[in-house]
Amino acid sequence: MKHIALALTLAVAAGTTFAQSTPVGLWKTIDDDGKTEKSLVRISEVGGVLVGKIEKLFNPTQPDPKCDKCSDDRKDKPIVGLTIIRNVKQDADDKDIWTGGEILDPNNGKTYKTRLKPVEGGKQLQMRGYIGPFYRTQTWLRVE
Repeated sequence: MKHIALALTLAVAAGTTFAQSTPVGLWKTIDDDGKTEKSLVRISEVGGVLVGKIEKLFNPTQPDPKCDKCSDDRKDKPIVGLTIIRNVKQDADDKDIWTGGEILDPNNGKTYKTRLKPVEGGKQLQMRGYIGPFYRTQTWLRVE
């Protein structure tokens, strides 16, 4: 009986570790200054790809802000609930990163190619948005 309990405990721990090594979960976004909390983004797997939606804004500048600078189907949609990450998949060559999709910056309405990489045992997420050789990386913190 002790062996069964130990096996179940190890299986649960392994599953938790695996889940933490993916971008799936709730993340606190931190501005480029490395200090300012901006939002909570939930990344989920939907139809084999990762998508991310804003669940909460910290200190919005106006009530119920909308993506007025967006130029696609997200134009004038509320930022809370907005899908900002689309079509990201685990990289075929490097299983530690997720690529191939895009991220939207609702502040300027621009979309960028993206790369996600869990670090620190899945406690942090390196979120990179880029156009050609130019990129910007933020470190997000796992909430759950």
